[in-house]
Amino acid sequence: MEVKEQAFSADGFSACLVTCGTAVVGSGAAGYNAADRLWRYGQRDILLVTENRLAGTSRNTGSDKQTYYKLTLSGDEPDSVREMAQTLFDGQCVDGDIALCEAALSAQGFLRLAELGVPFPRNRYGEYIGYKTDHDPRRRATSVGPYTSRQMTERLEAAVLEEGVPLRDHTQVIRVLSDGAKAYGLLCLDTEARGEEPRFVLIRCKNVVWATGGPAGMYADSAYPAGHYGASGLALEAGVKGQNLTEWQYGIASVKPRWNVSGTYMQVLPRVISRAPDGSDEREFLFDFFAQKEPEWILSRLFLKGYQWPFDVRKAAGGSSIIDILVYLESCKGRRVYLDFRTNPANGQFSFEKLEPEAREYLSRAGACFGSPIERLLHMNAPAVAFYRDKGVDLAAEPLEVALCAQHNNGGLAVDCWWHTGLEGFFAAGEVAGSHGVYRPGGAALNAGQVGGARAAQYIAACRAGLPEEADRPAFEAAAAAALKEMGGLARAALSGQGEGNARRLWAEAGRRMSECGAAFRSEGALRGCLDAARRALRELPSTVHAAAAGELPWVYRLRDTLISQQVYLAAMLDYIAAGGSSRGSALYTDPAGAKPFDELPETFCYRLDGGGRQGLVQETLYKGGRCTFCWRPVRPLPEEDDFFENVWRSFRQNGNVY
Repeated sequence: MEVKEQAFSADGFSACLVTCGTAVVGSGAAGYNAADRLWRYGQRDILLVTENRLAGTSRNTGSDKQTYYKLTLSGDEPDSVREMAQTLFDGQCVDGDIALCEAALSAQGFLRLAELGVPFPRNRYGEYIGYKTDHDPRRRATSVGPYTSRQMTERLEAAVLEEGVPLRDHTQVIRVLSDGAKAYGLLCLDTEARGEEPRFVLIRCKNVVWATGGPAGMYADSAYPAGHYGASGLALEAGVKGQNLTEWQYGIASVKPRWNVSGTYMQVLPRVISRAPDGSDEREFLFDFFAQKEPEWILSRLFLKGYQWPFDVRKAAGGSSIIDILVYLESCKGRRVYLDFRTNPANGQFSFEKLEPEAREYLSRAGACFGSPIERLLHMNAPAVAFYRDKGVDLAAEPLEVALCAQHNNGGLAVDCWWHTGLEGFFAAGEVAGSHGVYRPGGAALNAGQVGGARAAQYIAACRAGLPEEADRPAFEAAAAAALKEMGGLARAALSGQGEGNARRLWAEAGRRMSECGAAFRSEGALRGCLDAARRALRELPSTVHAAAAGELPWVYRLRDTLISQQVYLAAMLDYIAAGGSSRGSALYTDPAGAKPFDELPETFCYRLDGGGRQGLVQETLYKGGRCTFCWRPVRPLPEEDDFFENVWRSFRQNGNVY
């Protein structure tokens, strides 16, 4: 498609106008996959829009062994699409039709990646081997190492560029144009523009595939890579419903660089220390807290953090998640927390033989019952050491700063089985789509992004192909003019201030509030205070935010999106409490009537475990006029389909079984 540009102006503001059939927003694995699928389905009027082609979670994140979850494709262990769908559905608050789609298309998406050159391991007979991951009853997981999602992104990107899909880089979406029922296009900022003209870009389109990732910018303590912020607030503002927004994953990650310290980083039993901000007063605080416990008891829980990386409230009392709590508490004291691989914990006064069986047997089989943590890490997983060395951190010479960080939003935008939101023409794929519930198998998110992009592309090609209808032009122009006036006015106001810009500082302050009040540990009072602060900051934004130069405007709009997201997510957490919700997943809700996992903890850690009474309900959130409304609906069940071949084949010949 040759992208034609025109001029558009309203209320003294001008924009470059681009028209296409489908705008794909985001250049991660989900966005590139959606663009690739659309092209392969014959759609040529598409445009891929990205703020920074080389940024984003898919390209720049990973873990000790980043996992991809799919149907079993090796061995003699039985598996089926239906069984995998049941596993996903059993994660609580998951819609059955979504679970079935993610299971049914998992092999197709996986094999497409393999054909593109992602080197998933095979045995000599061609089977794609697998291993068990968390919440996985089979061996459906596979990996190409710590950068699985990066290799996926790079291979998909190469395919999209080879196909000639138009790509517009350095283009930040700052408003979704809609009337609350239908999407008409996007208002964007050209982040490279330095003068007032042309600063804005309008994209008129029939469809939007929103592949912007999770709302990473909400949190200061984050395992998301620097440069990933998300844009969920813009979609919620446009009238897209949120779903299961309360459900997240949090875990211990390094601060610089941002990276999950899972797997062998914990299994080699490093020292966990804290220091005062000036580097003084070093303590092994785990042993201070558990002064009455044997060192082997504490180290066995540290070992399990490698397997059980996400904070899980079910493992807080006597399990591995007490490590997360203590790391968080130490940070709340203003102290900095580190993993130190140079010397053994407890001054080496522990015995490998006295570790609990799982830790003892694993380390024994790995031949790692010797030496210091760095020696064990080099023996078991030398690439894990090389990764940090490549990032400028020598684990053999210095400790690694860590924090309890937000890692993945299991909820997100509400979608149907075609990843179509309730806003007509607006689709969501990847982490931004709320296809997961409370618990999900490790690696299921990578599969979900591939399936969601493919399903959206299939539906668009079959039912919504072509350029925008001429009848929709007046609605587009009205929405574009209103958005250009408001967002242009915000830019002028921000640039009219005196002195240094403050947008990035205000954004960091908002993230700090969220990490302290709306992350893994949540109390009603703190949530209300944080919500009031977010509402006030958003209301006062035009008069309080300043940009010293045009190059700071992206932070102004990023701050606005973050404040909207925080407002909606915090309101959802409060509604969850009001509906009688208790602690579950990666969230501990303070309940004075509950119990603490350990008596020595503060009263804010009193909690009650959720009994599963809400696992069949989905919380939906609608943001309108600055306020949220909520409804709780039953999950959509796993579909019971007529699989008689002749019937399916007949309808497939008629319409591809798309509608």
